[in-house]
Amino acid sequence: MTQTATIIGGGVIGGGWAARFLLNGWNVQVYDPDPQAERKIAEVLGNARASLPGLYDMPLPAEGRLSFHDDMADAVKGAVWIQESVPERLDLKLKTYATVQAHCAPEAVIGSSTSGFKPSELQEGAEHPDQIVVCHPFNPVYLLPLIEVVGTPANADRLADIESTLRGLGMYPLMVRREIDAHIADRFLEAVWREALWLIRDGIATTEEIDEAIRMGFGLRWAQMGLFETYRIAGGEAGMRHFIEQFGPCLSWPWTKLMDVPELTDDLIDQIADQSDAQSGQYSIRELERHRDANLVGMMRTLKARDWGAGAVMNLHDKTLNQRGQIADRLQDVADISRPVLTVDRAVPIDWTDYNGHMNEARYLQAFGDATDRLMLIVGCTPDYIASGGSYFTAETHIRHLDEVHAGARIRVETQVLAGAGKKMHLFHRMYEGDRLLATGEHMLIHVSLESRRASDPAPQVADPLARLATAHANLDLPEGAGAAVGKRG
Repeated sequence: MTQTATIIGGGVIGGGWAARFLLNGWNVQVYDPDPQAERKIAEVLGNARASLPGLYDMPLPAEGRLSFHDDMADAVKGAVWIQESVPERLDLKLKTYATVQAHCAPEAVIGSSTSGFKPSELQEGAEHPDQIVVCHPFNPVYLLPLIEVVGTPANADRLADIESTLRGLGMYPLMVRREIDAHIADRFLEAVWREALWLIRDGIATTEEIDEAIRMGFGLRWAQMGLFETYRIAGGEAGMRHFIEQFGPCLSWPWTKLMDVPELTDDLIDQIADQSDAQSGQYSIRELERHRDANLVGMMRTLKARDWGAGAVMNLHDKTLNQRGQIADRLQDVADISRPVLTVDRAVPIDWTDYNGHMNEARYLQAFGDATDRLMLIVGCTPDYIASGGSYFTAETHIRHLDEVHAGARIRVETQVLAGAGKKMHLFHRMYEGDRLLATGEHMLIHVSLESRRASDPAPQVADPLARLATAHANLDLPEGAGAAVGKRG
């Protein structure tokens, strides 16, 4: 059954939440009195649809239903999760909770996107304080996995379910041990922001030079290792203890002005705004967002390949999506073996494309290779089977490029078994976007003994399912283009 989330406040953060829920298969009901809310959320959704699916190697669920409501009471009906993202005014948030709680289900979670208020402050005067919990995300909410979760004793017994729901959305819930103003991450950001303001105020650096210092240096390290792991390496073989002994005394030196804030005079504000315009004014905000999203997807997919940091969160969500999806792992799970088998169903990530924005040649091969791997798994050539000493090696491949494929396109590969007897497995893959045929790939594989490195017959637990599938597909027409380059082998 599809679950429903309500978004109260459809700005940058609220729109990102709407996209995160919607693209993970939830129905989303939005309340925002801003007459431009639908347009703004539509633009955020456009960015999310182009980027979020590209993080994963499994298809996201079918998109949920999006609706907009003029009345907050109507917007919260039927919702099991209500995310509040109104401006950072405590009086406004408390007024919002009073209206929400008067009309929502008592078991619904009310998450606040607040970047600074403590949950005990948000629960003041609430009829059901256990419903209200801090769930502070980071922009763009639909891509970045971190979510700071802060509760109180009033809802301690609900936090495990809240954590589980957020993980189901592909997020990384950081369960904050004890409430504190601005939680954890924003306290770091505030410290860096204060120091940056002084550097501009004192004429040491411009906005662009400060950004270059971050993105050309420690920002890259932080993206994959954070703060303490980075400094552990800086300590050399002796690790963190040596780092602290070597650099600890610097903490008493007057390097920074962390506890002092420059006055934000009109002149300083103009200086910062003018420098920012000179740095980035040639781009619209939407263009900057698209560049940001493309860069994030590329970096996060690199981390994904290493199963590291944010990439490990993506891999875990891939496993969850695979369990929910329709791609079979075993022959008995294939709905109709008389038809070509669905072996790939995914979005094209941004880092699969070339300078023209088209999927490059190597990625066609990867997609068809993934389809072959899935077919092998379906017929029983599993990791355990391979570890026992047998596998299939690709002997020949022929790919036809028939139409363009762009980033964000949802592609599927359907695989037909042309032959599956003895040592040979002969496959024909068709790649589609909707009903549009994009490419075909023909693969000839030979079963090999990993001990002798010579061709060998597969064991019965692989040979029998493969033969059964080949027999079922023998009634299908020979695909157009089959046999163009794959030779006849014994």
